[in-house]
Amino acid sequence: MKDGSLSGLSEQEAKEFHSIFMTSFILFTVIAVVAHILAWMWRPWLPGAGGYKAAMEGLQHFASVSLSFLT
Repeated sequence: MKDGSLSGLSEQEAKEFHSIFMTSFILFTVIAVVAHILAWMWRPWLPGAGGYKAAMEGLQHFASVSLSFLT
């Protein structure tokens, strides 16, 4: 620990580790945000006044309209 580093890494090694860590963290965060958006679109956590039944009817309508564009 002559150089003052608690981790035992050199300055260059610490910068490389930080770069890899930040890239991984940002990628994980983006994937998590996309997954939460898709889950919300599939089944909202806070249903409207009609409850989950109304939300599912809207989803079925969305799915039928989307599928009609594909065929």
